[in-house]
Amino acid sequence: MHIINARLRQQAELFTLKIENGHFTKIEKQDNTLAVTNDEFDAEGNLACAPFVEPHIHLDAALTAGEPEWNQSGTLFEGIERWSQRKPMLNEADIRKRALSTIELLVQNGVQAIRTHADTTDPTLIGVRTLCALRDELKDKIDIQVVAFPQDGMLSYPNGLALMEEALKIGADVVGGIPHFEYTRELGEKSVKLILELAIKYDRLVDVHCDEIDDPNSRFLEFLACEALFHDMGSRVTASHTTAMHSYDNAYCSKLFRLLKNSGINFISCPTESIHLQGRFDTYPKRRGVTRVKELREANINVCLGQDSIFDPWYSLGNGKLLRTLDFALHICQMMGYQDYAKALDMITDNSAKTMCLTGYGIEIGNPANFILLEGHDDYSVVRRQGDVLLSVRHGEIIMQRQPAHVMTKPWITTVPNW
Repeated sequence: MHIINARLRQQAELFTLKIENGHFTKIEKQDNTLAVTNDEFDAEGNLACAPFVEPHIHLDAALTAGEPEWNQSGTLFEGIERWSQRKPMLNEADIRKRALSTIELLVQNGVQAIRTHADTTDPTLIGVRTLCALRDELKDKIDIQVVAFPQDGMLSYPNGLALMEEALKIGADVVGGIPHFEYTRELGEKSVKLILELAIKYDRLVDVHCDEIDDPNSRFLEFLACEALFHDMGSRVTASHTTAMHSYDNAYCSKLFRLLKNSGINFISCPTESIHLQGRFDTYPKRRGVTRVKELREANINVCLGQDSIFDPWYSLGNGKLLRTLDFALHICQMMGYQDYAKALDMITDNSAKTMCLTGYGIEIGNPANFILLEGHDDYSVVRRQGDVLLSVRHGEIIMQRQPAHVMTKPWITTVPNW
């Protein structure tokens, strides 16, 4: 398979990508636009990009909004209550059907790697069992990591620690946590220590729902980062959400960022979810409640974006489009300068792959031929136009192809320059 007339990120020229046996074998600059032959795919000047990566989603809860009741207040805490009502209805067939539908939606929008959380505060661990089995079944088609996530608190839920360890024995890839939702500060700190200990014991990654609250006194992030630093595990540790950082004062954040940078931990922000769930206890002024994505980027701390939910008790919208999530982040976090746009796709590609510790990722000679074709010629044009994912290729095989919309207008309109 050969791709011709493709743009690559941060490059002005057109390129030919040559693929053999499922790997990139040559990446060549073109002097001009090439004519298509029978065995070539014409990118027509569109952007070839490493696949999108979804680093934070809850497949076990996807597509359950309104079952059995809607989250009317829109708060994180009512979302947890509604999910507790839905959990007794879970079974393997139910989770499998919804997860597959959601995975298909993500694949249609250029995603080839997913990190999903699975609730361990359930004596049956049906979510963990089903998603681990699905991960193994689909391993040749898509990369999936399963996080053992104690939604109701690892130490606050009855037998929660034992359930967490059982989930890791079943095969969960990542140790999760939710220290700010434990009953006390002391339990929250103890849970963070146990998370790191379990990750070391079972050789797992770490991804903690951390400080997902507007409370400026919720400071488990510093505790997590310090533990990661002392255990020399920063690259394998992720802090998700950290929305309380939006409420921290700047003097404290100045001190905190030194620790964060030294620790080397990763961050995931879910802007569509956070802008909806946070600030619910404010009248006006009303907090945006999204972590300091712009400042993390400026400090060269790895930060990426996830969707978190698709039609579930916490967020009743969602369409699988990470470009939409990126668009929200750029607006909410005031990353609207040209330099912000120029490498914007990093936050849903390279940074996410780094967070998930993916190997062989990216358009490079010798790597697996996994890539997508985006409608646009660079990051800026793709983000501005919110263009479609036209093609998704995995191991040199097309797994998704989309025909761009064809719009017809009256002649006097089409004479306007194409911006």
